[in-house]
Amino acid sequence: MNPLREIDIPPLWLVLFAALVWALGQVVPMAFRYDRALGMIAIALGLALMLAAVGQMLLHRTTFIPRRDPSDLVTSGVFALSRNPIYLGDALVLAGLALIWHAPLGLLLVPVFMWFITQRYILGEEARIAAHFGEAYTAYRARTRRWL
Repeated sequence: MNPLREIDIPPLWLVLFAALVWALGQVVPMAFRYDRALGMIAIALGLALMLAAVGQMLLHRTTFIPRRDPSDLVTSGVFALSRNPIYLGDALVLAGLALIWHAPLGLLLVPVFMWFITQRYILGEEARIAAHFGEAYTAYRARTRRWL
């Protein structure tokens, strides 16, 4: 077993991207009128989305841990909005932190984070889910976007 694989999890990458956003705010701070309020709203929405998704997955008795095979295909609730509501929540938290830390240039890192997470986790997860659930996943994928 590779010990580095065990720590290579999305929250680690969120923290690393957040550190970059914070650094940008230190180097090029740019405050505007409602940045803190908007940042708090984005973070609250992101956390609520993540909690709702994890709750739904627990109710369906399936894993929310990346690289593990799911036992059920969850397509309702927040999963009807996005195929990846936890990762979408991460992106909202990152955007909120950029606003709170007066680093609007850090908002440019949000799509980079989304691309990175797609490449590092989502594509592999989608392949496993497609192999496991076949046509049911194909139908879900046709009606629900990856991010939003």
